[in-house]
Amino acid sequence: MFVKICGTTSEEDALLAVAMGADAVGFIFAPSPRQVAASLAADIAKRLPPEVITVGVFRDETPQRVTEVVNRSGLRAAQLHGHETPEQVRWVAERVGMTIKAFAAGDRHVTRAADYGADVVMIDAPSPGSGQVFDWRLAEGVPDGQRLLLAGGLDPGNVAEAIGQVHPWGVDVCTGVEASPGRKDPRKLRAFIAAAKGAEAPAYEGGEHVPYDWQEDA
Repeated sequence: MFVKICGTTSEEDALLAVAMGADAVGFIFAPSPRQVAASLAADIAKRLPPEVITVGVFRDETPQRVTEVVNRSGLRAAQLHGHETPEQVRWVAERVGMTIKAFAAGDRHVTRAADYGADVVMIDAPSPGSGQVFDWRLAEGVPDGQRLLLAGGLDPGNVAEAIGQVHPWGVDVCTGVEASPGRKDPRKLRAFIAAAKGAEAPAYEGGEHVPYDWQEDA
């Protein structure tokens, strides 16, 4: 089970997440209480093991700006969390190592997820960063053959249930492991990652589009 810890604002929290078994850490560049400067993300990324996926999170930013920030900061992935078109996502995907396209739960465009050419499709709550749980059945619209990253209101107490119901490829958490906005709680981090890793991971059945394999690349 792939585990991404998002909303990272300090080297301490990034190293802590990785030490506890996180596969990816996310840095938010869009307006948010957890927004960080690209220079800080670059400094943190340099101190993380090479197998860890470092992700820049953007919302309605130009594709050119996304690729510039990701590549200049030495990050390995871009997460697009806005109203990007399939053409814009594909443009970014050709220029960065890994792309994640996020959709709000219930977004009708998720049925066309394959058109975006992203390595991973994320389903998040309608209000990202709110920590609110949505009806997980809304994640069922993701087409077969797409790797699903489930987000939105996950925490140590419900992540195993969410995995059991949705069978995602991975999970993403931000507020559910915080002590305060932008600051992680070590106990919650440990409990979340243990619960997620302990849940049964589904086998990827494949399709024409072969997603990014972070384990093989590492």
